[in-house]
Amino acid sequence: MFDRAIDDILVRLGNTVLMLAHPDVTRTEQEKAALAKSVDQFSACADNSSDERVTALACQLEAALNVHWPHRVH
Repeated sequence: MFDRAIDDILVRLGNTVLMLAHPDVTRTEQEKAALAKSVDQFSACADNSSDERVTALACQLEAALNVHWPHRVH
């Protein structure tokens, strides 16, 4: 039950970060750096989750980040 609650929080967090990853929202280098940090932190948490929603969001966030930095090393 505790894991499910954490996964639900991660899904809400991931969706929020995904909205911020939109190119119309994140424009400056400073915003892109903050986005990259958020995606990295989310991915670290997602690595400990077996919830498919969390895993899918981690992939979507990495893809969104690649729009901003196509040659980023993961």
